[in-house]
Amino acid sequence: MEQKNGAVPRVAVVVFLLKGRSVLLGRRRSSVGNATFALPGGHLEFGESFEECAAREVREETGLKIAKAEFMTVTNNVMLDEPKRCHYVTIFMKVIVGVGVGAPKEEQEPQNLEPNKCDGWGWYEWDHLPQPLFGPLDKMVKAGFNPFSS
Repeated sequence: MEQKNGAVPRVAVVVFLLKGRSVLLGRRRSSVGNATFALPGGHLEFGESFEECAAREVREETGLKIAKAEFMTVTNNVMLDEPKRCHYVTIFMKVIVGVGVGAPKEEQEPQNLEPNKCDGWGWYEWDHLPQPLFGPLDKMVKAGFNPFSS
């Protein structure tokens, strides 16, 4: 595939925050995937580890503090049907809220700290996810991916 206008793949790190059988999702406000439900996450910064990026992005977007995120999987997403065509290599991380090393000592509630990028955060049962899901997440769900069994 020919490179267009100097466009290059970017790296995103997104986080499955799991609580019971629920996952934290927010409705995007973006030129890519607008009005779809997505996981918290964002661009990997130069020199940053996947774990550092996961913690930073979750804190910046939701105010939640996580100490440890675990690598789950990686996907290659070429999105040509979006108003802003893009290509992302997406690193998926997992945090189980309320249990284990990365769990906060007290219960935290997600806040919408970037209202210009997200309409708000909510916990959704894995078996009853809201629609429409952000493209890369939707493909994973339709392929049978389940963050609770990984």
